[in-house]
Amino acid sequence: MRASQRARGEDVDVVDSLLAADERRRSSSARFDALRSEQKQLGKLIPKATGEEKAELLKKAAELSAAVKAADAEQDEAAGLTQELLGRLGNLVHPDVPVGGEDDFTVLETIGTARDFAAEGFEPKDHLELGQLLGAIDVERGAKVSGSRFYYLTGVGALLELALVNAAIAQATAAGFTPVLTPALVKPRAMEGTGFLGQAAQDVYHLEKDELYLVGTSEVALAGYHMDEILDASRLPLRYAGFSPCFRREAGSYGKDTRGIFRVHQFDKVEMFSFVAPEEAEAEHARLLEWEKQWLTSLELPFQVIDVASGDLGSSASRKYDCEAWIPTQGKYRELTSTSNCDEFQARRLSVRMRDGKQVRPLATLNGTLCAVPRTIVALLENHQQADGSVRVPEALRPYLGGRELLEPVAS
Repeated sequence: MRASQRARGEDVDVVDSLLAADERRRSSSARFDALRSEQKQLGKLIPKATGEEKAELLKKAAELSAAVKAADAEQDEAAGLTQELLGRLGNLVHPDVPVGGEDDFTVLETIGTARDFAAEGFEPKDHLELGQLLGAIDVERGAKVSGSRFYYLTGVGALLELALVNAAIAQATAAGFTPVLTPALVKPRAMEGTGFLGQAAQDVYHLEKDELYLVGTSEVALAGYHMDEILDASRLPLRYAGFSPCFRREAGSYGKDTRGIFRVHQFDKVEMFSFVAPEEAEAEHARLLEWEKQWLTSLELPFQVIDVASGDLGSSASRKYDCEAWIPTQGKYRELTSTSNCDEFQARRLSVRMRDGKQVRPLATLNGTLCAVPRTIVALLENHQQADGSVRVPEALRPYLGGRELLEPVAS
């Protein structure tokens, strides 16, 4: 665990602090049990005693009562500190994860070929210019109504979102996922149990008056779906495809991706989520990645798959793969989908367990973005644009757009 914390770039000393706190918890618990036992034995002697002996026993009983209360308080304090320190630890990093920060990922494969716009004889427009030509994206009115990093999808932009969501849900359903519309507001335990109130807390919207949080991903609500339940092993794997609005402060991203809709405060997303036996987690992780690759391939987008470095995993993931699509006007690959293996980390915190014969044990949870709508629209518009500002619709999306093959500029 010390090595894992070090690989994450997190505090290593918290491991030793946790061990010390847990030892204190164990010893204070043992002391409390011993004092309670002594108190019970004394309680049996008092009714039989008389005179000075009884007075002495009553005096000792009063002293024991105070000691028991003190031991109980010490036990509660030590247990609270242990839980607080435990909550500061991230999941154990998988040994094959590349060590380092955001830029230290490993490229596993590259799929598709980026278009050579120069050879086609025109300079590509960025997604915002294309969106405005198509009457699809309005960031000016989004800023007027809600502030920076908000937007409207209008006309074919709105239709494109609905097409993407329906196509993504159709793929997930065909793969055996149960579609779910999840709550966008959750209680603290769901947010904390999934690992979003640690290092990611600054990115979360909190409604203090209601003691509720706006989710940044439906992963939170899906992970909490079976909270405090014991699932029979025969039911596993359980796979859900959640659709929800997502809300992120984008704290720490000042100056990044300020143009357009790549990095925004509110967006819709289709998220895959799996409950599996722990021994099946790595195989399920590979399957989630394959479903993401299938999705991006169906959209005819060039992309690369990366093994995310340890310092960029987030607290709940032991390993994470990102699929990054090529964005022509940026001249680089940018994250579109992500899939994380959380092993037993979330399940333990949310008390989601499996019954395997007579044994009851934690199971494993995994998540994978299938379609984060705004970023997918960015990639689609830029990669499938034509010289006249129109945008070709990939064949896989055409049935969800009334059969149209082209998105065409609207008259100004």
